Amino acid sequence: MTFFPSFTTLFPLLFLISTILLLGNAFPVHYNHPILHRHPHFATHNYRDALTKSILFFEGQRSGKLPSNQRMSWRRDSGLSDGSAMHVDLVGGYYDAGDNVKFGFPMAFTTTMLSWSVIEFGGLMKGELQNAREAIRWGTDYLLKATAHPDTIYVQVGDAKKDHACWERPEDMDTPRSVFKVDVNAPGSEVAAETAAALAAASLVFRRSDPTYSHILVRRAIRVFQFADKHRGSYSNALKPFVCPFYCSYSGYQDELLWGAAWLHKATKNPMYLNYIQVNGQILGAAEFDNTFGWDNKHVGARILLSKEFLVQKVQSLHDYKGHADNFVCSLIPGASSAQYTPGGLLFKMSDSNMQYVTSTTFLLLSYAKYLTKSHTVVNCGGTTVTPKRLRTIAKKQVDYLLGDNPLKMSYMVGYGPRYPQRIHHRGSSLPSIAVHPGKIQCSAGFSVMNSQSPNPNILVGAVVGGPDQYDRFPDERSDYEQSEPATYVNAPLVGTLAYLAHSFGQL
Repeated sequence: MTFFPSFTTLFPLLFLISTILLLGNAFPVHYNHPILHRHPHFATHNYRDALTKSILFFEGQRSGKLPSNQRMSWRRDSGLSDGSAMHVDLVGGYYDAGDNVKFGFPMAFTTTMLSWSVIEFGGLMKGELQNAREAIRWGTDYLLKATAHPDTIYVQVGDAKKDHACWERPEDMDTPRSVFKVDVNAPGSEVAAETAAALAAASLVFRRSDPTYSHILVRRAIRVFQFADKHRGSYSNALKPFVCPFYCSYSGYQDELLWGAAWLHKATKNPMYLNYIQVNGQILGAAEFDNTFGWDNKHVGARILLSKEFLVQKVQSLHDYKGHADNFVCSLIPGASSAQYTPGGLLFKMSDSNMQYVTSTTFLLLSYAKYLTKSHTVVNCGGTTVTPKRLRTIAKKQVDYLLGDNPLKMSYMVGYGPRYPQRIHHRGSSLPSIAVHPGKIQCSAGFSVMNSQSPNPNILVGAVVGGPDQYDRFPDERSDYEQSEPATYVNAPLVGTLAYLAHSFGQL
């Protein structure tokens, strides 16, 4: 008996064929695309869009005189007399997060990580490369001003306690723009060495596109590192009432000295820095089991960076850093380590701005995977072989969670995806813009907005907030700075990660 399929049997098949044909017209197939051959599976996210937005965010954090090509148009000039309290020019730079203080320590780390993002993955960024360079330059222009006087670094503008007592737009701020510095009498090796790292890393970014600027950056980096190393001391001691508890250095300055030396070795190729690392590495904590990488502790970053010198550049004397880097990787493997993950799968390090550790860790995993691939090596975690592909899978899963693959179906990047935080802890974003409300909003008047449930009127596109708690919960409360505040150092490493993912899935 011949079987004639009914319409109900055929309909799903016809629908599928027509859908494929429609999609084929909407998204033309590009044959012989080598990247798509490597990743034939479908990308659940538009990493290119996320990359664009992750860089755009920095324009919303700018202090100083804004350029004519400013894209975050609800912002205006601010802090135009910064530095005048000490008769120096400290106009420019970035506000670190949702307040109006310029903290030099996290600003320098942000600049280092933006630079590393471009050094590793800038070749994949296409049209976004220039925007990334501009974000770096906005930081380095300021750091050059902050280090203009030998053996002195201006490390902060603004009194954090007085700033936090107000909820006002940066364009309106009338709190004291106090200036704080480290020098020979009040040293600050961690902020000095991080500033040297930022200048050195950025010199590599501009080496071809602006060799004159690159040379200025590396010369200054050498001088600043010399000051950091020669006059040792913690800026948290010298400036405790002003930098603590905001950006107190809890890990000491040894990690920054190792990190700074690693970047100067990379930027100058002067054997002096390699020798410094070989002689001082152990004393500076190269082998310590501290596996949290962020604005305070740089040990893990230094290990990964120096492992590249061994794996890719074949500097045999840095052999140990492969083992140190492997220890970090092994500490993260889900199910095979003590690393904590939320039920939804997010790496969870701490309740205050946890997402900064997610973005820094994923960047390190992708960078290390790149070095392992180039050197045809793997990681051995107690008998378990961990391949570069596995590291990339772990990193992608973290980024996908951040972009919306989580129990709340919430993107933790503002302006990306259909659902994202509406009430971020950010003064400029939460208050009406100058264009909408030209009149000054006084210091305490803004708190009625801060405490309200109304969504922020100005979208700080690309801002990544602190993120959910250890149980994947996110209240989206403006007063909850631990979970709802964005920061420059959360976005900086994500720029490199998103460039890699966008390229891998043929979106760039």
